[in-house]
Amino acid sequence: MPEVLKAPLVVEFPFTRSLGPVQSAFLTGLRERVVLGVKTADGRTLVPPVEYDPVTAEDLSELVEVAPTGTVTTWAWNHEPRRGQPLDTPFAWVLVQLDGADTALLHALDTPGPDAVRTGMRVRVRWAAERTGAITDIACFEPYDGDRPETAGHDGRFEDMVTGIVAPARLDYVYSPGRAQSAYINSLSSRRTVGERCPSCRKVYVPPRGACPTCGVATSEQVEVGPSGTVTTYCIVNIKARNLDIEVPYVYGHIALDGADLALHGRIGGIPYDQVRMGLRVEPVWTEGGRYPDHYRPTGEPDAEYDSYKELL
Repeated sequence: MPEVLKAPLVVEFPFTRSLGPVQSAFLTGLRERVVLGVKTADGRTLVPPVEYDPVTAEDLSELVEVAPTGTVTTWAWNHEPRRGQPLDTPFAWVLVQLDGADTALLHALDTPGPDAVRTGMRVRVRWAAERTGAITDIACFEPYDGDRPETAGHDGRFEDMVTGIVAPARLDYVYSPGRAQSAYINSLSSRRTVGERCPSCRKVYVPPRGACPTCGVATSEQVEVGPSGTVTTYCIVNIKARNLDIEVPYVYGHIALDGADLALHGRIGGIPYDQVRMGLRVEPVWTEGGRYPDHYRPTGEPDAEYDSYKELL
């Protein structure tokens, strides 16, 4: 049996969010070592605060200060912290109902082991040394056996309010493409594109999935397709991606390779972005020493008739 491939993959991007008045005040408060909640019409105090009452959907705007101390309502032990988590040593994830709040806040509790954690234990905020207006301004919680501190009754108005945040999103995982896609990837090393034909409906799927998504039966018959194909649909990209050395604007399109019954996607180059069109005939341009097409370029052939690809949109 051929080797089934696997590789570590990372999906990462910065998420930029503008803040409304409630979240702006909450995060600005954390920067100033003040924890704010929001008051509902029935007198509850929600921490973290939200813009709308989860029961009535009414707008919420009355901000109130709560204490940086509270009680653990439930917890789970994290024996192996991952990249980007609050602590790099084992810790407990806890829900903490801060004094003065009616809901609980999720964060990390720094404690020596699971035997030191219990529901009902008292904790307090440990503030980060440098604070910027983010939930990470709370470095973590820590055990606390003192009295509830007095609050100043802050109303949520600060100078230099935080109005937006950039939150990094990252997913690390190991991907194994399985038998069918391993064969597809291996074929690319010899500059061939191979799909699989369904024994029932006879459609050829590229990349292959190991089973027909229409008929639900296993596929194993390999079929070489392309190398040329037809642009079925496309989009113009105007936002530059991190770690991708391609000048914007550029075009990504769905390309139905000759002989395939499923369009794959690829970048289209060798032509001004505003001249790319449906029906354009293209061919692959392979990466230098690489295992996949870097992009597709026009072949110079006449455009394909719409009826020849309308089922592949």
